[in-house]
Amino acid sequence: MASLAWLLIPLFAAIGAAMWGSWAARDRTQGDISELAGYARFREVMDKADRSGQSAEHSGAHSGSDHL
Repeated sequence: MASLAWLLIPLFAAIGAAMWGSWAARDRTQGDISELAGYARFREVMDKADRSGQSAEHSGAHSGSDHL
């Protein structure tokens, strides 16, 4: 009976390894899609802010800190 208990240890280890392997290899692209969409929106806003900042510089509108 003791030898049967020693044989169950590797069996449980193999089952645990198979479960961990399937969990580690799962498809996680769904979360990435929403994160990439958020990053694209962030870049669009930053590009708009950059363009409006450049147009303000070229039109002669300056903040008070530029004249030091």
